[in-house]
Amino acid sequence: MHIETPPTDKPYDKPEGERRGLLIVNTGDGKGKSTAAFGLALRAHGRHHVHGKSVKIFQFMKVPSARFGEHRMFEQLGIPIEGLGDGFSWKSQDLEHSAQLARQGWEKAKAAILSGDNFMVVLDELTYPLIYGWMPLDDVLQTLKDRPKDVHVVITGRRCPPEIIELADTVTEMSLVKHAFKAGIPAQRGIED
Repeated sequence: MHIETPPTDKPYDKPEGERRGLLIVNTGDGKGKSTAAFGLALRAHGRHHVHGKSVKIFQFMKVPSARFGEHRMFEQLGIPIEGLGDGFSWKSQDLEHSAQLARQGWEKAKAAILSGDNFMVVLDELTYPLIYGWMPLDDVLQTLKDRPKDVHVVITGRRCPPEIIELADTVTEMSLVKHAFKAGIPAQRGIED
């Protein structure tokens, strides 16, 4: 391991631009895309729920009845988290039904973004219905462009369309270095769910 001297000079100048709602994308094959988005949602809720602005989370591939760890905690904190789908495609009994659920879910998410009532809207796993062709990319792009100036949107999922990457303010690509699952270790309660 290489030992470094901690920096003593500030590595940046204070930005001069105006504060506004950001479009943030977490993509890539590595673990942690949704987890990072949920961390932002917690931070935003802690800062803004007292000012009447809320945080909403939509999960495009989770079923409405999902009860993972994040659902239990967000429910206790009063952060709405809504499953819009019927599980990942390999679990689906009817892919056309899955596509219809994604389109209906998008209408709810779109309304939450455009209303201006929310400080932040998280669109978890949005990339999947887009890359499967279940939802119109043009409508998503237009909604992101038309959103009120102070609304932050966070998008997660692998293979984010380049058109969204281009529009985004902050993009993080999680790269896969190692994953326990590939070593034959099954999903862990409290880590994967």
